[in-house]
Amino acid sequence: MRSFLRTCLITTACVLSTSSFANAQSVSSEPPPAWDPNYEPERLSDGTPSFAGVWSKASLTTLERPDLFEELVIPPRPARILEMRNQQATADANRPTDPDAGGLESGGGVEAYNNFWMDPGAHYAIIDGEFRSSFITDPENGQVPYSENGRKIIAQSRLGRGRADHPEERSSGERCTVGFGSTGGPPMLNVLYNNNIQFFQDEDVVSILVEMNHDARMVRLGGEFRSDELKQWLGDSVGHWDGDTLVVETTNFHPDHSARGSIRNFLFLKSDSHVEERFTRVSEDVILYQFTVTDPDLFTQPWTAELPLMKTDGPIYEYACHEGNYSLPGILAGARREEAEAARAGAPASSGSR
Repeated sequence: MRSFLRTCLITTACVLSTSSFANAQSVSSEPPPAWDPNYEPERLSDGTPSFAGVWSKASLTTLERPDLFEELVIPPRPARILEMRNQQATADANRPTDPDAGGLESGGGVEAYNNFWMDPGAHYAIIDGEFRSSFITDPENGQVPYSENGRKIIAQSRLGRGRADHPEERSSGERCTVGFGSTGGPPMLNVLYNNNIQFFQDEDVVSILVEMNHDARMVRLGGEFRSDELKQWLGDSVGHWDGDTLVVETTNFHPDHSARGSIRNFLFLKSDSHVEERFTRVSEDVILYQFTVTDPDLFTQPWTAELPLMKTDGPIYEYACHEGNYSLPGILAGARREEAEAARAGAPASSGSR
């Protein structure tokens, strides 16, 4: 795969096939501009930096490093060519359906949405003038360092998954309690769409509104963690200012929010896992978002990642997950029907329906 990528980036023939990108050989090898180390952020009346506005974590970069890349930093020209290839693929996927093509064959898969609704981002993450292949910076291989015991815990958690005896057996994202893929976090990760967040700041609290599933996390500044008995969906967050950096520590996650799967990222945390986040405004249009995850039961070491939150146009509109959503009743009704049909046939229902 990696040698194939190198060949593609040299010839561009296997990367770009349309005339729109016929001049790919002229793609710049210059790196993006680095951040100004003397940048001075806008400040609130108490002197703390303002995070006002709407910010996006949409990106082609993912939490873990794909096999396509060997290093954390992607050279500028390959990164830009791959971005162009993604733009071309998006344009191809957005072409109107041929009205004369006929219907799908019976038994064929049908995707949840067409490409019009997808908004994963068009560019790789840029950190201080460098294109990044993964958000994870430590360990160096760009992978979540699950331990052998951690993998056993994850495997155990998956037992019985797919049952449909009652709604609580379905995932938190499917039940519209929390966005899938750790969008609300923490840590907050990117997914296929609805990647926007917004900050509301006060001297005593910072609220982080996440577009996906309209999750809002209240960070109590200078506070202490609440009782262990209270498990909030996004955990219990307390924060403080370290100079111009907002530091947020979170634990006591809801146990039903442990497996945070998506097509782009997968992450597993326990209720007592600990996440430290750092938010630093480094320019008018970028907040540097860094986080470290610690849990000796799951990981061989604490691990660290960073990504840019990019200024974008607002406002954030309501993500009405249940509005006109019939999937959950359909799943449960389908399971009951399968059970009834199996009972009539004198055979047990398949394990997948339950």
